[in-house]
Amino acid sequence: MSSNEVAVVIGAGDATGGAIARRFAREGYTVCVTRRTAEALAPLTEAITADGGAANAFGCDARDEDAMTRLFDHIEQDIGPVAVVVFNIGANVRFPITETTARVYRKVWEMAAFAGFLAGREAARVMLPRQRGTIIFTGATASLRGASGFSAFAGAKFALRALAQSMARELGPQGIHVAHSIIDGAIDTDFIRNNFPDRYALKDQDGILNPDHIAEQYVQLHHQPRDAWTHELDLRPWMETF
Repeated sequence: MSSNEVAVVIGAGDATGGAIARRFAREGYTVCVTRRTAEALAPLTEAITADGGAANAFGCDARDEDAMTRLFDHIEQDIGPVAVVVFNIGANVRFPITETTARVYRKVWEMAAFAGFLAGREAARVMLPRQRGTIIFTGATASLRGASGFSAFAGAKFALRALAQSMARELGPQGIHVAHSIIDGAIDTDFIRNNFPDRYALKDQDGILNPDHIAEQYVQLHHQPRDAWTHELDLRPWMETF
């Protein structure tokens, strides 16, 4: 691995996305992380730098085609070759079907599906000339089955999974590993702690997902030899029913 290779994390939040970025930085990659505003990324980039890593923060609306094209062009020209792209935007909402507005449905689709398409396309565009690279899409339980109240979220996550499958079949023969992860369970986040205290109490029993452990699996996906690539990886606590 070249010291100037780049790992891009689209949607580097305070939990899973941040953990993924920190883990790739420890592997020696220059990390480029995005959120809607660059200011929100300051604690993450400061933590990576303090650990001896290299990080760059970008405020970027992942639904904006021109912004995504500019982002990848800038990284390739001014920072280094993109070796890994992780699309990690969530967009989880819950509404009864009769209360799901067109605006909500469209926004969730744009965030979790259309933005994934843009990230995947731009990643492929810069990786194909080198015939190597890894693209990982973060999915959810909703990628596999639509639950009551999750019509918008499940529709978007189903679309993202289909995108990943199509890209894997197209790009795999050209040296690019495309993977889709199913995160099936609650994650150790402030949101779960504050809104689902009973669920969060299961943390001591390893009943919720540790973001650092998710990140470890993403790094392993990237390092897999191409004669034994995983396309879909499901991660869930031992006590989760499925």
